[in-house]
Amino acid sequence: MRSLRGWSSLTVASLTSVLLASTSAHAVGDGGVNGSTDNEDQNISASANQSRIKVTQVSGPTGGKRGALSSTDVNWKPPPCWYEPVFTPAQLKNFAENDGKGDVSLRQGWIGPRLWTEHFKDEKEARNYFSTPSTAEGYKDYNLGKNGYFWRGVAPDVNEVDDTSKCGRLMFWQNAGETPDVPDAPTPKTLADYAYDKVKVPDTEIELKPEAESTVNLPTWVWLDKGTFQEVKVRAELPGTNLWAETTAKPVALHLEPGTEDAETYPASGECEINEDGSIGTPYKKGDAEQTPPCGITYLRASSGEPYALKASVTWQISWEGTGGAGGDLPDGTFETTQDMNVQEIQSINR
Repeated sequence: MRSLRGWSSLTVASLTSVLLASTSAHAVGDGGVNGSTDNEDQNISASANQSRIKVTQVSGPTGGKRGALSSTDVNWKPPPCWYEPVFTPAQLKNFAENDGKGDVSLRQGWIGPRLWTEHFKDEKEARNYFSTPSTAEGYKDYNLGKNGYFWRGVAPDVNEVDDTSKCGRLMFWQNAGETPDVPDAPTPKTLADYAYDKVKVPDTEIELKPEAESTVNLPTWVWLDKGTFQEVKVRAELPGTNLWAETTAKPVALHLEPGTEDAETYPASGECEINEDGSIGTPYKKGDAEQTPPCGITYLRASSGEPYALKASVTWQISWEGTGGAGGDLPDGTFETTQDMNVQEIQSINR
């Protein structure tokens, strides 16, 4: 075993932040390690900012223009960091001795085939720990022959330094089928939050009458045909843990912002609820020009050459279910688009 006394203070200090490093990913390979064909082990990565969570869209549109939701709760964020199984014993041996030899950030926690797993509160504690290797905890020969995984912290958003520092524990061992009893261990809720951040919903293209150009004091009808918006369900699974969650986004309302205070919305709140058949509002029909639309806008002043920016945002209700019957609600999400509306002074009726 190589002596630790020759390590620089910089190297020792960096042990406490190794999991926050934006290291490059090293895929184990399509066939796993040592001929393994276990699908759960095919996408293992040694990168601290790349999660192994497998994400699949179960239902909802997959084509056309789509985008991510914005949470209505400004304080809500997906979890900044958590622990994941990253290597089987054989995979870690192969990585440490072959694939990952050049990955300094990973190997800083290693001396030969022994893995140091303590979390140090400061550089002094780390230096004292490594100055007496005979009393340090480690794993002999990568735990070969044992059934389980080595886990490490994952922090996909490496910019959240204050939060990700919580997941500062170095790699540690966990028996197969078990989830570690430590802070920031993954849960179905963790996966549900992660899936929320991966939900993609269709662009909000509303139907208008009159289209793109309206007239002062003439109601503009707004609607969306049924089937335009469907539920979107995303499933997140963490290989090697039996943990999964499905997050479902259900469209519930369309909110209109005319782009000027000189306008009235229908309803007055600007919230057009989704009808039972999945449509929003009512399509314009000939002869409806003088009627009040169930969903729409009346502009009270001309746009004077500069179009109003009409904002239309759909509110999506978010729920989730996961391993062991877990489940609940997450903050609503919104997706917003903007389109130009020209408003003229001519008092004509478009029939």
